[in-house]
Amino acid sequence: MKKLALVAVVALLGLVVFAATQLTLFVIQPIGMLPEGRTVLILRGDKNLNFIDSADAICERVSGGVSLICRSAALSAAINDTKILLRMPYSATLYGISTGGREYDR
Repeated sequence: MKKLALVAVVALLGLVVFAATQLTLFVIQPIGMLPEGRTVLILRGDKNLNFIDSADAICERVSGGVSLICRSAALSAAINDTKILLRMPYSATLYGISTGGREYDR
C-alpha cells in the first residue's frame, strides 16, 4: 500500500512539473473578433510564455504597455504554430492573474 501511494505521489508530481513547464493557459480577452473571449490550453514549445498568460501580459512584459498592434502580434505569436489542447470559456480570474490584476481596454 505504501509503495502504491509513493508511486501515485511521484506520478502526480511528474504531471505537475510537466504542466508547469510545457503547458500554458492562454487567456484571450473579449475583443471585436472574439466578443465572448476564450481561454485555451496550449503546448508552450519553445515560446517564452508563462503557465497562465495573455496577449496583454506579453505586451506589458515586452514593450511596457498594451496597444492594439502589440495585442494582435502577441496573440498571433502565441497561438499560431502550436497545438490547442482544450478550448474553454473566457476567465476574468485567469486574465487578472496573467496581468497582475491590471485590466486593459478592449
